Amino acid sequence: MKIKLFTALALTAVVLTGCGNGDKKPEAGPPAESAGKAGSNTPGNSGTKPDILEAKLNAQQVAQALLDGDYPKIYEQLSEAFKQQLTLAELETELKKIMVSVESWKPESKLSVNEGQYVTFTNQDQKLGLIFTMGEKNEITMLQAIPLQSFPETDSSPTKRVYSLPFKGEWFVYWGGENVLANYHYEEETQRYASDMIQVKDGYSYNGDPKINESYYAFGEEISAPQDGKVVEIVNDIDDNIPGQMNPDQPAGNVVVIDHGNGEYSFLAHLKKGSVTVKAGDKVAKGDTVGQCGNSGNSSEPHLHVQVSDNQDLFSGKSIRMQWENDIRLHQGESVKC
Repeated sequence: MKIKLFTALALTAVVLTGCGNGDKKPEAGPPAESAGKAGSNTPGNSGTKPDILEAKLNAQQVAQALLDGDYPKIYEQLSEAFKQQLTLAELETELKKIMVSVESWKPESKLSVNEGQYVTFTNQDQKLGLIFTMGEKNEITMLQAIPLQSFPETDSSPTKRVYSLPFKGEWFVYWGGENVLANYHYEEETQRYASDMIQVKDGYSYNGDPKINESYYAFGEEISAPQDGKVVEIVNDIDDNIPGQMNPDQPAGNVVVIDHGNGEYSFLAHLKKGSVTVKAGDKVAKGDTVGQCGNSGNSSEPHLHVQVSDNQDLFSGKSIRMQWENDIRLHQGESVKC
């Protein structure tokens, strides 16, 4: 339900932060490059650009180099910080272990925002995923292979109601999809089919000082009810975070929960403090404004977390895959417009 920060210092060593249940460890998953401009990919960076290697391979070519066993070429393209963590020989040893079960790589998702790339692939039987992040000149800053788990029964059991996008204009899917590569929520039953949405213009989610919420295009944008229903819970008094700082003690932040019937409850989370325009017990129609996009709760930059669950308690229910109007599917790296 959040933007996640992820910096890899070695093949299997990563630092994760997120905005899920404060009692749980952050889920394993991809990075949140949607916060700061330079190589750190974090909202609170200074905006200065580090020295970047002149790299030659794009994402697809890196995947092919793995198949070809061209490990020296891959090593050449690692960032200097990454190279300090392991030698070429160590990289080859780890990559050979990974490639034992790989005959081919299929592109799964690509996220390009704020001068960073997050790229994922699946192997031929979709049981292994490949994740790597690249800087603005294709230096590799993280490389990771993870086993993939699927949940076909719930993947094929969408909501009974059909929902409209809860915003106006064009938005960008930061996290969304039906595997953990494109949607880190997927491994947690309570948030499996959640999506995190931001706004992006000219490749950036912000314009100006990345430490100020008002610099982010999504901040203050109107959020609306995705379908008719009755408001059953609201929170409206949690401070918005300084970008890069999070509030794990109140993970959803300011939130509106709507009962749509059929055991379906929508959650619109991380709303702007004081922006919620409804109260518990209010009836709302599809498209009614209920608040504004914010950066409250365990969130690192302004974004909207949206999901439907079978319980009005976010951490007690099970997430249900949402049916969207016009057969829209929210998949990482794609834009949608309402």
